[in-house]
Amino acid sequence: MRRSGAGVQPLPPGAAAVRGDWATVGRLLPYLWRYRWRVGLAMACLVAAKFANVGVPLVLKEIVDALDARAGDAAALLVVPVALLVAYGLLRVGVTLFTELREVIFARVTHDTSRAITLQVFGHLLSLSLRFHLDRQMGGMSRDIERGSQGITNLISYALYSILPTLVEIALVIGYLVLNYEPSFAAIALGALVLYVFFTVRVTEWRTKFRRQMNEQDSRANTRAIDALINYETVKYFNNEDFEARRYDDNLVARMRAGIRAQTSLSVLNLGQALIVSLAVTLLVWRATAGVVDGSMSLGDLVLVNAFMIQLYVPLNFLGVMYREIKQALADMERMFRLMTEPREVADAPGAQPLGLPAGRAPQIRFERVSFAYDPARPILHEVDFTMVPGTTTAVVGASGAGKSTLARLLYRFYDVGAGRIAIDGQDLRAVTQQSLRAAIGIVPQDTVLFNDTIRYNIGYGRPGAGQDAIEAAARAAQLHGFVAALPQGYETNVGERGLKLSGGEKQRVAIARTLLKDPPILILDEATSALDSRNEQAIQDALRRAALDRTTLVIAHRLSTVVDADQILVMSGGRIIERGRHDELLRHDGEYARLWAMQQADDEALR
Repeated sequence: MRRSGAGVQPLPPGAAAVRGDWATVGRLLPYLWRYRWRVGLAMACLVAAKFANVGVPLVLKEIVDALDARAGDAAALLVVPVALLVAYGLLRVGVTLFTELREVIFARVTHDTSRAITLQVFGHLLSLSLRFHLDRQMGGMSRDIERGSQGITNLISYALYSILPTLVEIALVIGYLVLNYEPSFAAIALGALVLYVFFTVRVTEWRTKFRRQMNEQDSRANTRAIDALINYETVKYFNNEDFEARRYDDNLVARMRAGIRAQTSLSVLNLGQALIVSLAVTLLVWRATAGVVDGSMSLGDLVLVNAFMIQLYVPLNFLGVMYREIKQALADMERMFRLMTEPREVADAPGAQPLGLPAGRAPQIRFERVSFAYDPARPILHEVDFTMVPGTTTAVVGASGAGKSTLARLLYRFYDVGAGRIAIDGQDLRAVTQQSLRAAIGIVPQDTVLFNDTIRYNIGYGRPGAGQDAIEAAARAAQLHGFVAALPQGYETNVGERGLKLSGGEKQRVAIARTLLKDPPILILDEATSALDSRNEQAIQDALRRAALDRTTLVIAHRLSTVVDADQILVMSGGRIIERGRHDELLRHDGEYARLWAMQQADDEALR
């Protein structure tokens, strides 16, 4: 509802929904316009089919009248009805022929439009910021996309195959009744149609809220189910199967109640529609019967009127269903289109150019007084300033929450800095394309998530199209090849949902292998060996040191022993750099780094 004020009236009930429906249709039209010739040809087939369909009762009328008028004429019985019967059969074949031609011509329009829009939504979701994906509910969003895609197909199908043909047929029938019979025939048919449409629209609008509630509960139930299944191990750890089942059932019960209300209201709609149609058919047949009795109409006219109403009865009987499905399709499409309107928090600037890096040389990275906050009320970084010299390794250490991983996210441009700037070879990250920036960076994250596919696919994801030799070389460099080769299915072994079939160390080595396969000039190692045992950690550290050669590398570390060889170590606390230097220099300084080093050495001694 709009704000009331001078000369401004509140919107009438349903006005916003109607305006939203037309806006949704308007967003669909450009996709259909690409196939305007197919649409036009399909419309021609539709009209031809309806002319043939209306012609069937007309020919039937002539057959009845011919038989009645020439009851004793043997020649007429042989010639006139036979010719009419042939025409009758051809018209029936014509109805099917033109209807199927319309289906064939328009099939590509329907499916390609649905494909194009779904692909665009998918691409837009991938382009959204990390903040959006951290806040999303995957189960509900996936159902919105699924229903929206199906809604496009349903809307086009119902509009082209049901609503529009019915309107054309109604226009032809009403026109014939007006031209050939008393005005009362057209008045009854048209009055019943208006009453039917009014009743259907009002009742359907009333009951749409029940269907919407049912869909909302369905999305919530699906979200909870998927969330529980994805976190299967956590559910098992805390023995919460019954708890999750109760949460899921709460939504199922709510969906069931909304579904019962929707079904009850549907029965009210169907009963009212049947009463209106039955009354109209009865009145028209009564008027036609009276006409036959008084001689103003023939038996053929009675058959014609009855056949017209029977032909209209079937599509009219489903008009409520069609209207409801169209409204639901529009609602589902609106939810999907709403995903396309989600703003890109991080977007390429107008005229952004690809990141320019000289071939064969590692770039310089500069953080210039960078400040940042995920939430304005809680700043994370405060004027962080440092330079990563080309081809060197910079390590960042500090307590949890100091802002170490935020540096990697900002370098990847998952977020834009709040103040200051980050530059690669003097190029502000906000002035270059995100695609070229991320192509130049490889990362081994602390929390490795794998695709539910094979080991070969997950390693090859670092460089799609890479050959088996390159994949195996990357696996060897990550100390993974021996493990994979010992598996019964080797590189074709499926890793399961989120890689749950592999141990933490095995998943981390897969992440290292695919980053090595990508072979980027900039490398980010975010606790890259945190899930490895001591024996494998040393081997992987050696592999990572070799990988870091001739690359500009940012290492985020918890274990200080893994970064003693770094060219520069930054010690962070509270979002600020409080110390910087090499390992030996920081120990001599006897500050925070020396304290952390002493604590870890004491912990290591205690574990021995």
